Amino acid sequence: MYLLYVIKPIFASAEIMQKQTFELTTNAKVSSIGVDELKELAYIINDNGQINYYQLVETNEHNIGEQVYSQALLLAEFKLEKVVDINIEEKLLVGSNGQVQVVSPKFTAEFAQDNRKIVPNITYPLGDTAIQVDQNGQALSKISFAMNDERAVFVAYTHDKRLIKTTLIADDDFTYDTTYDIHYQEIDSKNRDYDDILVTPDLSMVFARAGDQVFVYDLSDDDEVELKATIIPQLSQHSTKPLHITAMALLSGSSSILLGDSSGKVSQWFEVAGEHGREFKQVRTFKAAENQIITAIYTEQYRKSFYTMTASGELGLFYTTSEAELWRGPLSANAPSNFSISPRADALLSLSGQQFSLFSVKNEHPEVTWQALWEEVWYEGYPEPDYIWQSTSGSDDFEAKFSLVPISFGTLKAATYAMLFAVPVALSAAIYTAYFMTPAMRRKVKPTIELMEALPTVILGFLAGLWLAPIIEKYLPAIALLLLFLPLSVFLTAYIWFKLPKEVKLKLPETLAPMLLIPAMLLAAYAAFSLSPVLELYLFGGDIRQFITNDLNIDFDQRNALVVGIAMGFAVIPTIFSMAEDAIFSVPKHLTSGSLALGATQWQTLVKVVLLTASPGIFSAVMMGLGRAVGETMIVLMATGNTPILDWNVFEGMRTLAANIAVEMPESEVGSSHYRILFLAAFVLFIFTFIFNTVAEFVRQRLREKYSSL
Repeated sequence: MYLLYVIKPIFASAEIMQKQTFELTTNAKVSSIGVDELKELAYIINDNGQINYYQLVETNEHNIGEQVYSQALLLAEFKLEKVVDINIEEKLLVGSNGQVQVVSPKFTAEFAQDNRKIVPNITYPLGDTAIQVDQNGQALSKISFAMNDERAVFVAYTHDKRLIKTTLIADDDFTYDTTYDIHYQEIDSKNRDYDDILVTPDLSMVFARAGDQVFVYDLSDDDEVELKATIIPQLSQHSTKPLHITAMALLSGSSSILLGDSSGKVSQWFEVAGEHGREFKQVRTFKAAENQIITAIYTEQYRKSFYTMTASGELGLFYTTSEAELWRGPLSANAPSNFSISPRADALLSLSGQQFSLFSVKNEHPEVTWQALWEEVWYEGYPEPDYIWQSTSGSDDFEAKFSLVPISFGTLKAATYAMLFAVPVALSAAIYTAYFMTPAMRRKVKPTIELMEALPTVILGFLAGLWLAPIIEKYLPAIALLLLFLPLSVFLTAYIWFKLPKEVKLKLPETLAPMLLIPAMLLAAYAAFSLSPVLELYLFGGDIRQFITNDLNIDFDQRNALVVGIAMGFAVIPTIFSMAEDAIFSVPKHLTSGSLALGATQWQTLVKVVLLTASPGIFSAVMMGLGRAVGETMIVLMATGNTPILDWNVFEGMRTLAANIAVEMPESEVGSSHYRILFLAAFVLFIFTFIFNTVAEFVRQRLREKYSSL
């Protein structure tokens, strides 16, 4: 119940609720709006270059909706034409003569007498002087901008139909008083009329939309801007009227471009590796509205969520990789003229007429859906949809990938290889100990094997990862030879013992007779390891690992499923042995005596009577061992590379549910999607063991009913 309590919030729908609303008293046209992280102050930028701040939280000094601060942003000679929202923080003030000014509204917290106060602050990332973007002084119809510590790039479309690029290169990192060199370039635009321009934050590309086509230009070369690709959406399919692209936006991370059309659909495009190199491909489509024009697309700063706005004012909230429609509906009776997302994406601002509204947004886990957890997902930069678990990365634009399929598969893979090693050994040992071994030896062997179960698995994992894995890598042919030499040594020893004269046999106590197998098996193991280099030299060119990797095209990791299977199998053997041995030994003696009295041999009695009667207990022992293998943590954690892949290759590793929880839970943020999905992984592990135990009990009861009459 606690697991379900923690998991439940990740599947909750998004909620958008109105929190504050008030009427603006200014009559000036509003060009841009925004809010601080704590949602205590909101601001508007008027078309006269004035920024006004309004109180959103009731305080002792100010009421909600009261203007608390105002400042002029422009120089006296700067004539403002429009304000372009570059991102949540940076605004581009565009003048009438090809000049621009970059401003960034900031907020700082001050504390006085144990009271916190949010204080507005205006910064100018490129200085407080106007920047001449077009050296010809033409007005700018469309413009976009991006910058890093060393340079800033403007791409604009002028009134005289020129597509230009202007680059500012700082002498040092950009600061308030940094001096910089300015370079002007004109891009060959083929006399196209551009409707939208977007520069990627890494300054590598610019997307320029002309009608229903998007032209992608490469900005990596400072001397020449080349056309990299052309995106042409198929807009006319299954439609009775012409469709057109009406909105464009860059998704967080700027690897994807979102295109909205006049039918209410939004398509996502990003580069995919193909036969002819990397090319843009339409990956998924969202139905944002029913036959309504998408007028604007707003993207969150740090997540792959985006909002759509229609001409009627209907708002839609979507998440790309999970393909989830999170919320849809109108914010107000009239379509907003201005709209903004808060820095933490937990609030929305809208201005409809003179009504200024703040909406709270509860959307903590948009990336989590059943499809994203259990189906293939096409992530940015990947050639095709795939099952991927990758919860963390070193970059801020990284998108977490939470497919549970690879780690669930890894759990089954590790358990399968462990059981392949453990079941034959454990059951054979149980049969021999319970049915053939002398009572005196059984009293020593059984407790010894059961004592192995108390060995800490962390020790087994440590030995497997640091001692066994290098040995297997160095003597891999010997492992294959052991599968042949060990059985042969047992049969050869038994045959020799069978042929020995009776007088010789009587000299060796019956209790010690099985001990003859120990030197024989040690000799077989020595022969296998001695022949390993010779076999590797003549059959595999002296390096079997290179042969497997290059000739067979099979990946090889030192810590792999073979190592895990042996180490985990060693840990599981005592569990299976103990229960199976008890089941076989508990078969009533009158059954075996009756079978032998009727002329059956010992082997016939074992197969036809003993194993059938003990089958419920044997099956339970195997299933208990499987449950132990599924839940094992430390051996898998230390003896494999913990790579979440989908491959049965015995020479590659895996990541299991239990190991994944042990590795990532300490570093996950409490309450985050990562944290809750780890609890979901624990719940899946619980379901696995529950299913195995249920099946074991069901089959055990059926077997007991079937053979109870014996």
